Amino acid sequence: MHYFTHTFPNGLRLIHLPSDTPVSYCGFAVNAGTRDEETHEYGLAHFVEHLLFKGTTKRKARHILNRMENVGGELNAYTTKEDTFVYAVFMKEHFGRAFELLSDIVFHSTFPPQEIAKEVDVISDEINTYKDSPSELIFDDFEDLLFSGHALGHNILGDEASLLRFTSETGLSFTRRFYVPSNMVFFSMGQIKPDKIIRLAEDTRQEASPLFSLHRTPPPLLPPQNKRVKRDTHQAHVMIGRPTYSLYEDDKKRIPLFLLNNLLGGPGMNSRLNLSLREKHGLVYNVEANLTSYTDIGLASIYFGTDPKHTEKALRLVYNELRRLCNTRLSSSQLTAIKKQVSGQLGISSENKENTFLALGKQFLRRNRYESFAESLKKIEAVTAESMLEVANEVFSPEGLSSLIYT
Repeated sequence: MHYFTHTFPNGLRLIHLPSDTPVSYCGFAVNAGTRDEETHEYGLAHFVEHLLFKGTTKRKARHILNRMENVGGELNAYTTKEDTFVYAVFMKEHFGRAFELLSDIVFHSTFPPQEIAKEVDVISDEINTYKDSPSELIFDDFEDLLFSGHALGHNILGDEASLLRFTSETGLSFTRRFYVPSNMVFFSMGQIKPDKIIRLAEDTRQEASPLFSLHRTPPPLLPPQNKRVKRDTHQAHVMIGRPTYSLYEDDKKRIPLFLLNNLLGGPGMNSRLNLSLREKHGLVYNVEANLTSYTDIGLASIYFGTDPKHTEKALRLVYNELRRLCNTRLSSSQLTAIKKQVSGQLGISSENKENTFLALGKQFLRRNRYESFAESLKKIEAVTAESMLEVANEVFSPEGLSSLIYT
């Protein structure tokens, strides 16, 4: 798949993927997230993302919201532990409108004091809602267990105490540090010509900044941790896992791990864990395996919820599947089947234009290139049963896993 790239003198990188649909997409990806906060800024990256929509040097909050809504478009944003995305979806004729608005809120937000108090209440409610969902909360608590004392262990929302300390100057200080062209990517998808995008983006040259260098320290590798937490919940919630390969690890390890994760507990109802825990033994409604990749480390994890009296039995069944994965080389037919399944899932996902658009920005921000569906298929086809067995023993050996259980 052909895509266009360009780098401006101020360091802003541009990637555009042509698409023949009448709907267009564009946005800014900022290389800054929760792990880049100072100790006193807990939750600030997410807070800034919210406040970007509350006022700029030339717009009030209602003007920002109406600018795209009035033409049927949408504004969206999200924050992760390593990046922040701000983007719009709209009909192709409104590309100029979307670009101008996004540039305004990303580079010229003012963080009005009168909006801060309201947004503190909104995010506080979001935090409390999150606390009421143990099946979501345990994911953050598990990362905090594995990356104890490191910024990667912090949850994205922060806490109410830190929110109350934030001011207009706090938000402006964060954006001055990180929301600079050389630490960002502008990414787009649609029918617009690349030379028109370049003409529109020339305005960002006024945002001159030195070339940005982000310094991140990887978390220390701790021995396996095992923790039980008493919580007043109907179910027991369980997570097991370990740190693993980073985003930049050799594909000879990352791709086999991706296949193994899918085989073990991916979205298919025929995953090994679902067949064992749900279909055969009826112990869970949901069991899943997940991979998270950061720039300097990764995380492989397994989650399930079950009746408290079945916790130990369900854990034994999980460990049995992990030992089988580590001890038994896949047959040629099994390897072919999992490759076919993953390839099909990726193919279906690639039909979702918004998913493709966000992957475009994410990959270019991190790897300075975009990997097409065809390229992904080639990497999957190159995986061998031997490499999968080797990676299984490195990642899923029960002896190296940590656990967190809500009881």
